[in-house]
Amino acid sequence: MTHNALAAREALRQFRVIFGAVRQHYQAVEKACGVSGAQIWALSALQQTPGMKVSELAQALSIHASTASNLLDKIEKAGLIRRERNSADQRVVRLYLTNAGKKALGKAPQPLTGILTHALAQLPDEMLSRLNQDLASLIAHMGEINTQCAQKPLSEL
Repeated sequence: MTHNALAAREALRQFRVIFGAVRQHYQAVEKACGVSGAQIWALSALQQTPGMKVSELAQALSIHASTASNLLDKIEKAGLIRRERNSADQRVVRLYLTNAGKKALGKAPQPLTGILTHALAQLPDEMLSRLNQDLASLIAHMGEINTQCAQKPLSEL
């Protein structure tokens, strides 16, 4: 077997380790607090910055605004957040945790942002830059793919 084939197999094995760990973390989150990893991440962002707008939350989670809105609909129905409109400008909706949302966060295993997001944030800038370039090259070699997945949380893929 060529060095290239061995290296490709090792890279594939490492992707499996990463995705398996992500899946296990999301399962642990769901089991501990009854909500998805993406929902916990959203609750965590709202705990850090109460009163965020939907667009700000979407940006914080690196997801599309419509995906954030759908996510918020689910956690609002579960009673974990509340939406408030500013009396001066009724168009502006601010998001806040409820007591139930705070309780769910308290039960969630760390890190609240998910293990992959947390691990990426720990990498030095030059390593992240190189990783981004290498992953972009890998994606380019994959041919026709749906890049819309980049706008969804990992727990929903």
